[in-house]
Amino acid sequence: MVKDKAKAAEQSQPMDTAHERRSSCEQPAKSQVSAEQQSAWPRSSDSADAPDGHLTEEKSAAEIAAENVHKQRARLRAPWACSLLTLAASACSILLLVVIVRSFLMLQLDPKGCAMSYMMPAFARFEDFDTEHTRFASKYSLYLYREGGVDEDTRVKGVPVLFIPGNAGSYKQMRPIAAEAAHYFHDVLREDMAAIGSGKRPLDFFTVDFNEELSAFHGQTLLDQAEYLNEAIAYILALYHNPHKSVRESGLPDPKSVIIIGHSMGGVVARTMLRTPNYQEHTINTIVTLSAPHARAPISFDAEMVATYNDVNTFWRESYGHLDPSQNPLADVTLVSVAGGGLDTMIPSEFSSVTSLVPDTHGFTVFTSAIPHVWTGMDHLAIMWCDQFRKALTRAIFDVVDVRRSSQTMAQPERIKALRKRLLTGMESVVRKAVLDDEPTTFLTLEHNTNTILSHGERLTLRSTGEETTSTMSFLLPVPAQPFVKGSRFTMLTDQTLEHADDDATFTVLLCSISPPSAVSFGMSLTPNTDALLDTASSTRLACKNAAEDAIYLPASTKTSVNAFDEGRPFSYLQYALDDLNNYQFVAVVQRAANARKSWLVAEFSSGAASSIKVSRGHHQLLLNGLRLELPSKRPMMTELKIPEVHSTLFAYKLRIKRKLCESKQEELFAPLLRQYIQEPYESKYFVNTEGGNINVHGVSPYMPPPLSGKDASEGLSLQLWTDPTCNTTVTVLLRVDIPGSAGKLVMRYRTIFASFPLLVVAIVLRKQFKIYDTTGVFMSFSRSMDQCIRTSLPAVFAALTFLAVAFSKAIQGTWARRWLSMSTGASEQAVDFTINDFMLGTSDPFFWFLVPLFGLISVGVCIAANYLVLMLTYLFAFGYGLVRKWSARSEEARKTANTFAVNAPYQRAITTGVLLLMVITVIPYQFAYIVLCIVQTTTASRGLRAALDLGSGQAYNFYNYVHSLLVLMLWILPINVPVLVVWIHNLAVHWLTPFSTHHNLLSVLPYILLVEMMSTGSMVPRVTSRTRYITNVALFAFALYAAVYGVTYAYRLHYMVNALCAWLFLIHMSAGPLPVAKLMQHLPGRRSSHGRDSKKRP
Repeated sequence: MVKDKAKAAEQSQPMDTAHERRSSCEQPAKSQVSAEQQSAWPRSSDSADAPDGHLTEEKSAAEIAAENVHKQRARLRAPWACSLLTLAASACSILLLVVIVRSFLMLQLDPKGCAMSYMMPAFARFEDFDTEHTRFASKYSLYLYREGGVDEDTRVKGVPVLFIPGNAGSYKQMRPIAAEAAHYFHDVLREDMAAIGSGKRPLDFFTVDFNEELSAFHGQTLLDQAEYLNEAIAYILALYHNPHKSVRESGLPDPKSVIIIGHSMGGVVARTMLRTPNYQEHTINTIVTLSAPHARAPISFDAEMVATYNDVNTFWRESYGHLDPSQNPLADVTLVSVAGGGLDTMIPSEFSSVTSLVPDTHGFTVFTSAIPHVWTGMDHLAIMWCDQFRKALTRAIFDVVDVRRSSQTMAQPERIKALRKRLLTGMESVVRKAVLDDEPTTFLTLEHNTNTILSHGERLTLRSTGEETTSTMSFLLPVPAQPFVKGSRFTMLTDQTLEHADDDATFTVLLCSISPPSAVSFGMSLTPNTDALLDTASSTRLACKNAAEDAIYLPASTKTSVNAFDEGRPFSYLQYALDDLNNYQFVAVVQRAANARKSWLVAEFSSGAASSIKVSRGHHQLLLNGLRLELPSKRPMMTELKIPEVHSTLFAYKLRIKRKLCESKQEELFAPLLRQYIQEPYESKYFVNTEGGNINVHGVSPYMPPPLSGKDASEGLSLQLWTDPTCNTTVTVLLRVDIPGSAGKLVMRYRTIFASFPLLVVAIVLRKQFKIYDTTGVFMSFSRSMDQCIRTSLPAVFAALTFLAVAFSKAIQGTWARRWLSMSTGASEQAVDFTINDFMLGTSDPFFWFLVPLFGLISVGVCIAANYLVLMLTYLFAFGYGLVRKWSARSEEARKTANTFAVNAPYQRAITTGVLLLMVITVIPYQFAYIVLCIVQTTTASRGLRAALDLGSGQAYNFYNYVHSLLVLMLWILPINVPVLVVWIHNLAVHWLTPFSTHHNLLSVLPYILLVEMMSTGSMVPRVTSRTRYITNVALFAFALYAAVYGVTYAYRLHYMVNALCAWLFLIHMSAGPLPVAKLMQHLPGRRSSHGRDSKKRP
């Protein structure tokens, strides 16, 4: 009973305030006033020398000065403080955000051209793939796909193909591709005896149900999927040995490997499979990924995800670094990455590049807009169902299939060659011309009445009106003699298809050399299959190769064309460097009479000087003046414009092509056709019937590692323009930077920077608050501190970071910088530093220095908006809390004695904290505890605001501002913890209770728990006036610097740094004494003086 009375008496007394106490490390306040304090507080005048008769005036002046100081302090503590400068910064930030978002949503958009696909799916689940085979049997499932009406037999019979869904992806996403493969074999290949003889068989599509797991957010989930898939592959291969579950032809070897198709994160999982301990060698040799972020993790919020990426990518790079193929575990693996381009708003398409992982002998990256007969970009999901693309992909897979081998595919060199042939344009330098390796198949006899030999440099132009003709004509273009001018080439363009079977072609193009008399003795198989060419003893005979196999397909460009992906017969194009024609004397074009139809053909030899133009214009020149180039009327059919400096993904351009009307009396053969392309990754876009368009590239991009070869990441933008050479008109090319369109390019490349730069601003604001508090005893509001930082420290910080960004970009290629970066990142010192772009803006181009102040200004505005939003929420909660307390304490006396921060007994708080810690260790991830702490901190801020509004005392507002600022900091860390928490909740939903060991680290959240629990009792952090206060200052500044430099690449570390800051603040709290609860003043009426000063009225 005595204890109860004592407790009631204690609660009725005014609560101690923390800044009335001094920590053990605290020194008496010095009489000197700092310059910062002088600017914050008006100093009263010294009146010691005033006459005695003016004593009243002296006192009055002193009171006025004291009142001014009090008002100044009150203004500093005001939560809603907002100056004109703050409003201006917010307005500029909002304007910039609107411009960027509008540009992203509305400008520089690629057209959508995907056709819908249809199928009749049927799935067979493998129920016997259970816990005897894998520990994930209760979580994941394995299915076999069959197409209804085509192949409904659930026994395996062909080549195994495994589909891996991506982040939150469904196993059903592979239906369009599997259905197309079933129809293509059933309708085409099954009746083709040559294809069957070369090892083509149907594809058995397997797919995995991951319950739409979020593999992009969690590294352990990615590793679990890779482990399960390796076990699934062992089970799949075992099916082909089981006579009850397979119907394979006798004499064929059993499969020993599986073709992998991975979508999004499924492609990353596919590469991870080869790194996991349960991977069986040679069970994977072909991986095709669709919109997969290979180069770096989409977000860096999870430490294990970043570590897994680093480990897997290092493994792939080091494997191909072995000179001896026998030591390379990936020597037989082919990796093809397909990217959707600008329409993909889930991941930047540059992340799909594998140039930093595999050499071009074992893989490549191609954009869908470059794939023949596709010619359109597509978004992250459309790449799975786009009809044009699924046709190209299934044909590419069938191209590499060979069931005569146990690997079920061709040998690696032939495999990469076939994939290049199907998926690349054919104009890339890595694509070798097929006809050069073939033997001559045709004899061509020169006769005066059926052959025309053009003079050197003469262009061949053929027009056919479609009327029947009586003769077949051959036209011979002499190959120019050496030495060749660099860049010289032969080009041919026609609206007809070049067929391998000569009888079916309107035009046939042959590469011919004079046949030696002993040709047959060399083993050449020469079959004269050209009808109209008469073989006479007096005629010159040429041994020729049909060039149809090297035909390049271009989208048709006529005066009615709109988009490259429009339906219609494409153009056929041939292009040979003169070096490739060393062994030939003529290029022959045969026009057949039997297949005469309305058609045209243009063929010519052109020199490199006339057909290729290189322009050296930097970013500054293009921004100021743009580019204007006039092409002469006497020019080749194809003109190539190279601009090496245009390679950045952060710039967008506007292209205009001006031309006069065709001077020829005849109709124009074709409308201008433009190809925009870059090398590595292989990105091409086509513009038909063009007068210009939007130009943007996926070349050099922020945070991307350099290529494995170590050479420059991009050779820049190239523009190929095909125009009718018979028109004899000039063409003017205009290129300028599209500044509004370029703004939207920042969204995909720098969206994660808004998880780090705002923390820089918050840290600087907190630093200012603690600095003023330790000096004056006033803990400024977040709003007022932001205002002062905008005037002083933030501009200086952004200027310093700008200088640092420029210095990084200037010195990053130096030897000393490479060594320092290798030591700081732990990367091995090697010829190519793959971490070179991990810092700050992620680019070594100093031109983009302006992005630092730009993102800084946006972050300031975002922080201001977030602060006021949190204020609004806490005011709303404080109002509700006041109503609840007023209702619960109905008597006047009860309301007087009610304590805003009624504290539970120490043992109760210890039990609550202990239970939470125990759950973190055993059941829940620490991210869940962090969410709980944010809720508790919000409650504490609301109660603190309620107390400040009721009391109006400086101590109450100090506490509220302190708690509110830490709440803002914790809320900015919250997005780093949410993704892992979502994964955990998803696992609970599918009844998977196996904990993730990496997320039960007690030290990752213990300081948060202790500090939040301390603040929930109403404890205000004590002032530190000794030199120890510099630790807080330096810690916050270091945190701000780290957030700016490494925040994007290693965002998960920001949680740990704030965790360390909480530990330090808790130690400061503890320095005031052995856990005395510093409580706020009770909200009793009559605690305000007439001047609004703090007063202590004892009951």
